[in-house]
Amino acid sequence: MSAPGQRGPVMFAYDGTELAKLAIGRAGELLSGGREAVVVCVWRPFDVGFVPLSGLQIDATQVEQIREAAEQTAATGADLAREAGFDARSEAHEANPAWKGLVEAAERHGAELIVFGSHGRHGVAGALLGSVAGAVSSHTRCDVLIVHRDDA
Repeated sequence: MSAPGQRGPVMFAYDGTELAKLAIGRAGELLSGGREAVVVCVWRPFDVGFVPLSGLQIDATQVEQIREAAEQTAATGADLAREAGFDARSEAHEANPAWKGLVEAAERHGAELIVFGSHGRHGVAGALLGSVAGAVSSHTRCDVLIVHRDDA
C-alpha cells in the first residue's frame, strides 16, 4: 500500500489471454515508467477463469493444481509488466465472482488504477457472461483502464 501523498500501484487483471497481454503493453506506453504494479490472476475451482500457460494440463477439480497454475499465470503477467517498465509483482486469488476478487485486491493494495483487456462481448454473450471489467468499474473506488484491440 502506498504512503500518503504517493500514487498507489497499477493493478493488472491478468487472465493469460492475448488481450490481457495487450493491456499490459498499452499501459506501459501510456503510463510513466517505474510505476509499482501488481498483476492479479483470479481463479476458481471447476470453472478455472484464466488461460493456463501453454502446454500446461490441469484437472479443474484439483484445487491445488488450479492455484499453482494461476500463480504461474500471474507470474508470467508480472514478467510482461516488468518488460513494459513496471516494478511488478504477482498474486493469484481464489474468488467467485472474479470481479469481487479483483475489487478486494485493488482495495488491499491501495491501487490507483486497474487495467483490463476488453474481451468485447456484446449482445447475448455479454448479457449472459457479464463483463468483469464492467462489474469492477461499478464496484471500485479507483480508476479503470479498459484496453481494446486495435482491430475492435
